[in-house]
Amino acid sequence: MTEERKGYRLTKIYTRTGDKGTTRIGSGEVLSKCDERIEAIGSVDELNTWMGMLLNVLNHSDDLTEDQLRRVSDIQHRLFDVGGELAMPGYQLIQKEHTTVLEQLIDELNEDLPPLKNFTLPGGGTTACHCHMVRTVSRRAERAVIRLRETGVEINAPLMTFLNRLSDVMYVLSRHCARQNEGEVLWQASPKTKLDE
Repeated sequence: MTEERKGYRLTKIYTRTGDKGTTRIGSGEVLSKCDERIEAIGSVDELNTWMGMLLNVLNHSDDLTEDQLRRVSDIQHRLFDVGGELAMPGYQLIQKEHTTVLEQLIDELNEDLPPLKNFTLPGGGTTACHCHMVRTVSRRAERAVIRLRETGVEINAPLMTFLNRLSDVMYVLSRHCARQNEGEVLWQASPKTKLDE
């Protein structure tokens, strides 16, 4: 391997090292593919994939301003940082300011939304539905990271906060996009009956 090629990591796609159900993380440690860390990394990878689907739809819509779209697009890069941080114990990529950006976007999008008087259902157009997919998968990824932390693995606090705030962004974004398209779908609850005690 030449000196110029040493920096490349994806020169060979298959290595056969995972054929026995193990994989290597950034620290060089070999883990089972069922390890809680790998589960968390995989959940974040799936979340990032859904984020890509959402961005593809948003890029072909007029639901956001150019600046808002840029900030939503940046989320995908930060999610790759989340996965990288989980794969490299002892390093930190997600910082407090990344969550601050999410909170500013929430406040901005929420400003023109009417107060909710009922729960909303996933719906209101393709873009809003994609937002809900990102929202629910981000919750699952967050749970996977929490399970990893509960095994004794140290997780940097900004990463946890970022994942938690991401689902909030997606909920507000779903409402914004639904109102730009087909309108919000409000939950129509069945009548409640009290069970005999």
